[in-house]
Amino acid sequence: MPLVFVADTGPLHHLVLVDASELLPRLFGRVLIPEIVAGELSHPSAPAAVRAWLAAAPAWIERRSVTAAGTFPRRLGTGERAAITLAQTTNASLLLIDDRAGSVVARARGVETLGTIGILARAARHGCVDLAEMFDRLKTTNFRYQPDMLDMLLTRHRKQE
Repeated sequence: MPLVFVADTGPLHHLVLVDASELLPRLFGRVLIPEIVAGELSHPSAPAAVRAWLAAAPAWIERRSVTAAGTFPRRLGTGERAAITLAQTTNASLLLIDDRAGSVVARARGVETLGTIGILARAARHGCVDLAEMFDRLKTTNFRYQPDMLDMLLTRHRKQE
């Protein structure tokens, strides 16, 4: 049975902004996204680069219609709910999600998660990117992070090299 990977809006949004979306097929192959996530990526308030990327979506992105199933905390958005539901219904190996509350809910439902920082760190371990450069790019976006955390992860990565 092939591995299935599902993505929420955050990781796709940020990887496009740092020009690293092509890491996803290299690391995971095909990635499923709920239609609601596609809607968030193409929303007029999304950065132009993100909207353009989705308009010419690569072949490794597969859009799926899904309705969130089950009870979710109110603090989760519709994209997170749909992504978690899609990950559950497809028995996804991994859900790519940045939303901390969404990640907690997904893991409680048996779905493994990985965020943008984890994706970049994994790509660096595989020799696909320079992690310091990726973190510098990420800092220029609207990505929310603890500055000390990126420094700690970069130090840890350098020690493991």
